[in-house]
Amino acid sequence: MSASSHATSSPGPEGPRVHRATRPRKDRKYRGVLGAVAGLTTVGALFAALPAGTAGAHERDQAEKGSAGDRSHARTVDVQLLSFNDFHGHLQPPSGSGGRVTHTNPDGTTKTIDAGGAEYLATHLREARKGKRYSVTAAAGDLIGATPMLSGLFHDEPSIEALNKLGLDVSSVGNHEFDEGARELARIQNGGCHPTEGCYERGRKFKGAEFPYLTANVTHEKSGKPLLDPYFVWERGGVRIGFIGVTLEGTPDIVNAEGIKGLKFGDEIEAINKYAKVLERQGVKSIVALLHEGGAPASSSYNYNCDSPGPGDGISGPIVDIAKKVSPQVDALVTGHTHQAYACTIPDPAGNPRTVTSAASAGRLYTDTTLTYDRRTHDIVRTSVASANHVVTRDVRKARDMTRLIDRWNALAAPIANRPVGYISADIDNPQAEERPLGNLIADAQLEALAAADKGGAQLALMNPGGIRAPMVAEPSGSEGAGVVTYGEAFTVQPFTNMMNVVDLTGAQLVTALQQQVSGSNQASPKILQVSKGFTYTLDMTKTGADRVVVDSIRLNGEPIDPAKTYRVAMNEFLTGGGDGFAVFKEHKNKLVGASDLDVLIAYLGAHSSPTAPLAPPALGRITVVK
Repeated sequence: MSASSHATSSPGPEGPRVHRATRPRKDRKYRGVLGAVAGLTTVGALFAALPAGTAGAHERDQAEKGSAGDRSHARTVDVQLLSFNDFHGHLQPPSGSGGRVTHTNPDGTTKTIDAGGAEYLATHLREARKGKRYSVTAAAGDLIGATPMLSGLFHDEPSIEALNKLGLDVSSVGNHEFDEGARELARIQNGGCHPTEGCYERGRKFKGAEFPYLTANVTHEKSGKPLLDPYFVWERGGVRIGFIGVTLEGTPDIVNAEGIKGLKFGDEIEAINKYAKVLERQGVKSIVALLHEGGAPASSSYNYNCDSPGPGDGISGPIVDIAKKVSPQVDALVTGHTHQAYACTIPDPAGNPRTVTSAASAGRLYTDTTLTYDRRTHDIVRTSVASANHVVTRDVRKARDMTRLIDRWNALAAPIANRPVGYISADIDNPQAEERPLGNLIADAQLEALAAADKGGAQLALMNPGGIRAPMVAEPSGSEGAGVVTYGEAFTVQPFTNMMNVVDLTGAQLVTALQQQVSGSNQASPKILQVSKGFTYTLDMTKTGADRVVVDSIRLNGEPIDPAKTYRVAMNEFLTGGGDGFAVFKEHKNKLVGASDLDVLIAYLGAHSSPTAPLAPPALGRITVVK
């Protein structure tokens, strides 16, 4: 948000406050409703001004004064909507394939383009805004959480500072905004030093997000009130656009249960439609939904035409059904979660064309959508909406304020980040297969750490694949040399720092857990647990649902699993809470809490590797797959 486009709060008829881009930042306060979280009272925090001369603010100030093509007295005006999603704290350019996008050429061939990095994203967004009197920037969640070490080590304060500088006006929450629970989300929104680690720099207090996070479908179970404001109204020069923010209803299945106690995650469609009516009653007829749920286009190319042969024919997944049921009052949907790139047209329930977009992930793309606003009807001329994804290329000038921010946090992180913690002989990657080398390594580390009687007596370990966020790379990264694994690299692999648990499960419950990998909510997209050495079984993917698990094949150290016997099982606290659809894990007994998963991994690397004897990638063969 620039100095010329700010939000203040004013009471709406339904209780939540409406934010209007009209007043100077120094007068703006953000209310939220997080005060009800377990007695939390840090609400109404005053937003701080951007520093004078911040790049982007001056450009938008100039645009406010008028520019060529300004049609302020015309019946219609074009509003630029810039959007992105699933940033995940990638301040620095993502590495490997995670830092590239695919482009399809006119002749059908493809090429990859290096993309991403906050220094480049800032430049691209600021260039895109030039000459635009009406420009608003929005996001669809997962801006923080599951972040690289540079952000995650400091509980994502660096990412929020960067997003403030980027000029973000509003965002929905994603599931990863809840990684550290609702209390921490309150601090991220309203500011303040970390409750246990304090402030990271002397004399500098974290100011919080200068944009509102929206949670229309996340409510307190007791009061029914939204956790954060459900909607936001952006206004400039008489143009008013409402934003409704929701996260996926299934968030409780993929975050730590303890952090969201007392919260309810409601139906996305119902929440959007409810607040579309509220905005309509307030005279706001132009509405955009920011939705942390997405789809899967038929091509991985960011410029794929997903409206070929007809509107929305080239995309599938949850977003299709949602888009078809969201009220026609909503003019566009900005989505996320699936980390895919698309700009599609999916008809609304009235059969009218409606734009649905997603900008991949990690700041590699941004979406530029033109919304034609009719001053007489106060609505968007739907037939005039145009949208496209653009690559955040690295061939542009770096934004100097972002470079300064990254350098500042890097200096704070360096003593920890650059410390060697292990040595590997080759890359230990995490390919999209049922059994993964890095998954085996992590499960082995967890078993070894918790096998001793006084550590829990674990007999096997299970690791959720979604908790492995990056490969472990043997190539030089910075100055530490080939084959060295630093603390920062280990953190990037396992950024959640979940606490390890050892629990009692029966053999029957273990069988059920293996079946839940490939059935129920996981049937369409299986979540195959990574298993420690000595635990083996067969998956028959030619079958469906729970039948994919060949029960007679399940062995522990060569012995068949006994359904009536009790086993001590190591896993992280996310899994013991039933995360990723493993409801049976919540039935555990006799829980012992151990060290964090990151500490366990680092200890294993230290014990099993040295400069002269690096650790080799673990062999596969624990899970036999029939296809």
